[in-house]
Amino acid sequence: MSLHQSSGRWRLGLALSLLTVFLWGILPVALKVTLQALDVYTVIWFRFLASFVLLAVYLGVRGQLPKLEQLRSVSGKLLAIATLFLAANYFLFMQGLALTSPANAEVLIQLAVLLLGLGGLVIFQERYTLYQWLGVSVLTCGYLVFFHDQLTNLITAQNTYLLGSGFVVLGAVAWAVYALAQKQLLQSLSSANIMLIIYGGCALLFTPLAKTEAIFTLNRLHLGTLVFCAFNTLIAYGAFAESLEHWEASKVSAVLALAPIFTLISVELISVVIPSLIPTEDITLIGITGALLVVCGSVAIALGKSN
Repeated sequence: MSLHQSSGRWRLGLALSLLTVFLWGILPVALKVTLQALDVYTVIWFRFLASFVLLAVYLGVRGQLPKLEQLRSVSGKLLAIATLFLAANYFLFMQGLALTSPANAEVLIQLAVLLLGLGGLVIFQERYTLYQWLGVSVLTCGYLVFFHDQLTNLITAQNTYLLGSGFVVLGAVAWAVYALAQKQLLQSLSSANIMLIIYGGCALLFTPLAKTEAIFTLNRLHLGTLVFCAFNTLIAYGAFAESLEHWEASKVSAVLALAPIFTLISVELISVVIPSLIPTEDITLIGITGALLVVCGSVAIALGKSN
């Protein structure tokens, strides 16, 4: 079986990767602001519905909508697993974000990368190099340092911080299951067709829980952040997919591991420019060191793949 070869236009691949990591890095901040005016279910429903409609229009214009014979060859169980666990990931991450902070949520969700890699080892019989196992060790140490610093928030936030962090960790587990299921589904459908079906299924799941009338009462700020969150998924995933056409997957993954850094920077900038919009992160130098170790560990795992 022939393998995909990148185009070699690494500058374009780097630019697209940076666009993706920027969008994913600031997404928790936009979601945090949106949650000031809307409930979790409505935000998730709107994101999935908007993604489904826009992707359906795009694929329809290009004549790439899934055909009936293609759908018949797809495993219904795997598709259901991917849909349910991506829906769970969105819900758990949003609940955790509502109870903690953008930087905390973005650092903890990096656990998904580690779990996806470990799932690949068990299910797809992949292998880690020594360099990658060292990356796992660094990432684990980073989590311990980061958590040790952030647990001081329990004094003022009682159990809210711990509960929110637990939601995000469960969200990372759910995302890893979804990603492993999608990887297997790629044998039958393209990634765009898979996402179209999953977006539609997730939108249906959250429809009974969404308060659609609340969207029409939003002010310009919260409506703008809601629309941004909806477009963020499509643009970020589109840039990510295109970056893989021009640059090696391991290097793209290493760049994406920088998302927590973008989150920290964006929170600090917003708290300085508009302090009333979002509170500053209560992270000490020790916590920042832990976050950097998580990033370095993720980069090492991504770049340590053998040829």
